[in-house]
Amino acid sequence: MLPDPLRLSIAVLPLVSYGLLLGIINARKKPFLTSGGADLATLGMALSGLMFVGPIELFRPEAAAAEFGSYVWLFLLVLYWLCIWLAILLARPRLVIYNISSEEIRPVLAEAARSVDPQARWAGDSLSLPTVGVQLHLESFDVMRHVSLVASGAKQDLAGWRQLAELLAKRLESFPVNANPRWLGIVLFAVIMLVTSLVHMLNHPQQISQAMQEILLY
Repeated sequence: MLPDPLRLSIAVLPLVSYGLLLGIINARKKPFLTSGGADLATLGMALSGLMFVGPIELFRPEAAAAEFGSYVWLFLLVLYWLCIWLAILLARPRLVIYNISSEEIRPVLAEAARSVDPQARWAGDSLSLPTVGVQLHLESFDVMRHVSLVASGAKQDLAGWRQLAELLAKRLESFPVNANPRWLGIVLFAVIMLVTSLVHMLNHPQQISQAMQEILLY
């Protein structure tokens, strides 16, 4: 049984946006590079609806709701995004490249690494750039064809990471790849979720009004 249409829409719409974004990225015939912070923030956006109708609503403080009314939701959402921002600040440096395999990224990364630091060296899936203070390892998710360059160890030079990211981005601009064949499935799944949510809303208008009163007029 589906939940009330308003809460379903709140939970689904950010996920739909995230799914469509992933579909567009994977449909392109070139890789897409982003920072770990931006990737985490985007994931936080995708999960914001689920958090709103899940833990945020479940653990909403009654005293604060009675004192501030519907404004309590603004405070809780700000708190949620402050937690996301804290996670970004505490996370180790990371680069994420979508729509590319680990075999395809290695020669491009090796070339960029040598340009940043001629003393760059590999050890399995680990790469060390001692001159600029960057140590990383590759984590690949071959099913979805994306690779993460994750910092190894706590001592990292952020300036070195930025230099590596800039050179890697330039080389990936002219690096052709095949579109991820799973992009269509991602988009179709997002569209199905969107249509289900809209149909559920149209078929139950009274439940929408009741849910709004429960949420906003606590």
